[in-house]
Amino acid sequence: MNKKFVYTSLALALSFGAMAQDKNAIKFSAPVNKERAFEHLSILASDEYEGRETGKKGAWMAADYIKKQFQSFGLTGPVKGSADPYFQPVGIVSKKLTGINLSVASQTKENLKDYYILAQTTPAAGFDVKANSIIFAGYGLSKDDFNEYAGIDVAGKVVIIFATGDPTAKTPAQPAQGRRPQSSVGSQQAKIKYLTDHKAAGVLVINERVDNLTDAAKAYLTEGAAGLKRAEADQNNNSLPVVTVGTAVANQILAAANTNLADVKKKITETLKPATVVINTPVAFSAKLAEENIKADNVLGFLEGSDPKLKNEVLVVTGHYDHIGLVDDPNATDKVNNGADDDGSGTTGVLMLAEAFAKAKKAGKGPKRSILFMTVVGEEKGLWGSEWYSDYPVFPLANTIANLNIDMIGRGDDDRPGDNNFVYIIGSNMLSDDLDRIGKKANTDYVNIVLDEKYNNRTDPNRFYYRSDHYNFAKHGIPVIFYFNGVHKDYHQPGDEVSKIDFPMLAKRAQLVYYTAWELANAANRPVVNKNEDGSLKTK
Repeated sequence: MNKKFVYTSLALALSFGAMAQDKNAIKFSAPVNKERAFEHLSILASDEYEGRETGKKGAWMAADYIKKQFQSFGLTGPVKGSADPYFQPVGIVSKKLTGINLSVASQTKENLKDYYILAQTTPAAGFDVKANSIIFAGYGLSKDDFNEYAGIDVAGKVVIIFATGDPTAKTPAQPAQGRRPQSSVGSQQAKIKYLTDHKAAGVLVINERVDNLTDAAKAYLTEGAAGLKRAEADQNNNSLPVVTVGTAVANQILAAANTNLADVKKKITETLKPATVVINTPVAFSAKLAEENIKADNVLGFLEGSDPKLKNEVLVVTGHYDHIGLVDDPNATDKVNNGADDDGSGTTGVLMLAEAFAKAKKAGKGPKRSILFMTVVGEEKGLWGSEWYSDYPVFPLANTIANLNIDMIGRGDDDRPGDNNFVYIIGSNMLSDDLDRIGKKANTDYVNIVLDEKYNNRTDPNRFYYRSDHYNFAKHGIPVIFYFNGVHKDYHQPGDEVSKIDFPMLAKRAQLVYYTAWELANAANRPVVNKNEDGSLKTK
């Protein structure tokens, strides 16, 4: 290889790179460094913060820390009508059941031994169902070639079915990927939907796991559930009373039809014909739902743009500050899931970017567009904080030009051992070629990190595109980039600690987000949305 050619080419590349750089962007990037990263993360991911679980002490402490940092930078709190303008209260409620009861043929059954009821699927008003008969509908299938409800009107009736399965299926149903439930006709979700749509009074679901519930399972069922007020209310408007029963209850009911679980399963499987029957056995089941508000807040810091014509447009930079809390094992030697990488690293990145842009504004070099720096809560519970914001935005979604989301940028990936000089970018080109170009150019001009697009697609089995807070912007047609370092052996384990963070790489990845944000906030035009390939995309 000709060394003179290599050196000449390198000099030209550096020259062209320098021409593309904004000197002010470089000047004000100073706070995005490994030392500042350590300062923030050593606090947020300390044992004192107890794993930052949503709705608990550690998360409240983290929210307060982030708010004070935003205040110290000079950012304003933009949330109107809130007791604290830096906090957007997220409507989360805990749900616990009382008055639980199931009786069959006037015999009272024992909760957590013979059956259980889930708080999260119980209607808000609770339920009190009584019937003199039960429809046994086998696997609860309603396929054209195997309809176990043919000639049966389930409206106002109680139905008993097997939880899952399809004896007519040629291949076993595959488990769902990511956070999306299986949607095949043989799934419990699809079976319940059919009965809900056809206005059944309630359903008993036969599941053999009820016969041997572990202590951990019983504790989980007793603890209840939590969820978004609005989302749960929407679900409850159409929910169906569901009781999951074990084999003893099922066999008692089937005995009145002179059969049992083993025989009826064998019959259906061998004949491939429905065995639906009305069983004249009285049944009653009831439960009441008690709800309690949970304190949980998104933390927002706002930097108004300097250009009168562009400041109404907003770039949103996000990271989730919550994690999974304490280990539920009294014998564990390390009880804190510190969440240093997930997502203390992303929260740290947001804080460093906020400080850098705030300093630029104080020096009279602030961004033309406004920037909202937002750390959200409840990501680990189901993207709750970002969903709440996207449904109840502080700034109109129509004015939101893009979302840059940082979720895990502090370590490497077990699939890429020995080299951390990379970051996965996800969603970059899903909705906007402009955003993809801007993000990649910022990398070329300033950072020169390897941009790995391994997961940048909607068919990735891990479904990463759908599994972090950016998706609650993307589903509304807002272009996004998700920055991610992949998973490792300490993912959601107590070993995700500050001592294992690669701080130079955390800072370098955060710098990439910073320079991308700088370009977006100062560009003449917002990124054009020129793609709509996601079936769940909502219109603004």
